[in-house]
Amino acid sequence: MIVDYKIIPLNTGTITLDQGAYCTLGRGVGTKVDTPSTAWCITDGKEHFLVDTGMCNTERANKWHHEGFQPKGGRIDEQLMSRAGIRPEAISAVFFTHLHWDHCSNMKLFRNARYYVQARELEFALNPTLPPYYRSYEAPILGIEAPFTGCSFITVDGDYAYNDAITFFPTPGHSVGHQSVAVRTAKGTVVIAGDAVFVEENMEGDPGQLLEFIPIGRYINYFEMWNSFKEIKRRAALVLPGHDARVFNKSSYP
Repeated sequence: MIVDYKIIPLNTGTITLDQGAYCTLGRGVGTKVDTPSTAWCITDGKEHFLVDTGMCNTERANKWHHEGFQPKGGRIDEQLMSRAGIRPEAISAVFFTHLHWDHCSNMKLFRNARYYVQARELEFALNPTLPPYYRSYEAPILGIEAPFTGCSFITVDGDYAYNDAITFFPTPGHSVGHQSVAVRTAKGTVVIAGDAVFVEENMEGDPGQLLEFIPIGRYINYFEMWNSFKEIKRRAALVLPGHDARVFNKSSYP
């Protein structure tokens, strides 16, 4: 029997990015776009989960990361209540696609939740040895405290079946230990891609250039990024990107 899960997008804030540098590599360079930092609630009405917990407040984002601002709908816990009628203490687990600042801020609001992440991601997040990633993980060398400081995680290594309907699977490339979340529904498998897919165009590709996919602009390993596109395409009937405002055209999926 397939559990009737509903997947609800939550806009935890907006980040202003260069399209060609972040979303679609080399396409739209110099064009500024306001991209949502999207978290997701997965619920069957009885048990509730989150995929990621979103970005920090406006002041912190502007100081340490990118120009950005909080949504009119409020912080993620406020949106959970207004959009889904779910209190933060009712979240039983959070599945982190990765631990960049715009995906794990606010995590301590969900005090009853178990936190799941790929082991490779946590290892690198605790010691980001590449200086360009100090800010991504809010490394101690900056003199600030990362959102995950002091938190205990359940680490997984590779594919992991949380239950019969929800599976995590590795999609590295954007980050060392990135994972995506597959939710089996009556309408097919929905993949919450995280930042393995920034926007729809990444999966549409460019046939005229013999490209099955259009790369994201922010990646740590190009080969892994490309293979992650393939794996997502293989599994998904529907892909939900991490930074695409069009996901809010619907209140829930599938």
